[in-house]
Amino acid sequence: MLLALLITNPAGNILIERFNGVPSEERSHWRSFLLKLGAENSKAAKSEELFVAHHKSVFVVYTLLGDVTIFTLGKDDYDELGLSEIIRTVTASIKDVCEKPPSERRFLDKYGRICLSLDEIFWKGLMETNDRDRVKRLVKLKPPTEL
Repeated sequence: MLLALLITNPAGNILIERFNGVPSEERSHWRSFLLKLGAENSKAAKSEELFVAHHKSVFVVYTLLGDVTIFTLGKDDYDELGLSEIIRTVTASIKDVCEKPPSERRFLDKYGRICLSLDEIFWKGLMETNDRDRVKRLVKLKPPTEL
């Protein structure tokens, strides 16, 4: 299950946060853990370089894309490989919506479409699709298949 997706700016402010099956009392622990982890490792990171961590039987995969950092948490079927597939799909979708690696301002300008594309990629902790073209069509509110 995909437990969480967090997207933060360089200052560590959370831009998007989605938790699935994580009790509310544990969410602040995960937020602070991820922000600390990202601050330590993203200083010398290249854009779209994947980082992997493991904490409390939960897998963490995160990357830097433009000015934003994307974190994914998963367990069971969503191990490092599954999370890396999700994070690649999310980064491709954000680049499609923003038309390039986003600055914080561009990310916030396109916030609605980014949230819509995230809704198409996964739902209730399960990956729905990783097809980039399908996500692009659905974000434009067009039918997924041509009749």
